[in-house]
Amino acid sequence: MRQVIFTTILIIVSFGVGIGIWAGIFATSPDGSLLHTMYKGGPLVVALIALLIMLFGFIIERAITLYRVAAGKSSVQAFFKKVINAIQANDFETAIAACDKQKGTVANILRAGIERYNSIKHDSTMSHEKKISETQRAIEEANALEVPLLERNLIALSTIASIATMVGLLGTTIGMIRAFAATGKKTGGVINAEALATGISEALVNTAGGLSNAIIGIVAYNFFVNKVDAFNYTIDEASYEVVQLLKDKEGK
Repeated sequence: MRQVIFTTILIIVSFGVGIGIWAGIFATSPDGSLLHTMYKGGPLVVALIALLIMLFGFIIERAITLYRVAAGKSSVQAFFKKVINAIQANDFETAIAACDKQKGTVANILRAGIERYNSIKHDSTMSHEKKISETQRAIEEANALEVPLLERNLIALSTIASIATMVGLLGTTIGMIRAFAATGKKTGGVINAEALATGISEALVNTAGGLSNAIIGIVAYNFFVNKVDAFNYTIDEASYEVVQLLKDKEGK
């Protein structure tokens, strides 16, 4: 629900700001300036501005989520060392407390497994293999809940990059249509240079806007995908180490 509200507000604000910039700042800029040239790109410039704002909105959201929320409060390596030391000392309450203090994706996943094992470790009706299996299942269930949060809005980044390219291409096409139409309208045998220049300006402005959005979107998407992959690798390694340590304990 929060995601839907965030996306809806971002879209509305983006288009509102886009209209304000195009009709307010660009339109009132001195004729011949760069900003006024961007105004000549036509109404599609509003969409390109809105897409750019949405891109930065999703980029900021992803950066906060991955670097502040998912990463936890302290170094993952230092946190994991505390958890391993606590498990080796059979102090599972301390390990769970460390996860609660650390927070973040890795801590939440490890906490689910450790808490599950701690609740069944003295159950004489369960075999050693069953206890480990239950621990692994708890980790997998937590992982299934946490990973989608890491990947949220990544599709939005790639989608905006693709849409921006299409919008820019549409603006380019419309601009070129107007430019060629101007060549067919001659006054006294002379082509209307102003109409021709306006059509070309519209085409080039939309091309530049579409490409700029696409470049930013693709770079951001690939950057965050690599970050999520790094998180997944850390999760897999940490989960494996904890499960192996619990297996060794069960085997003794």
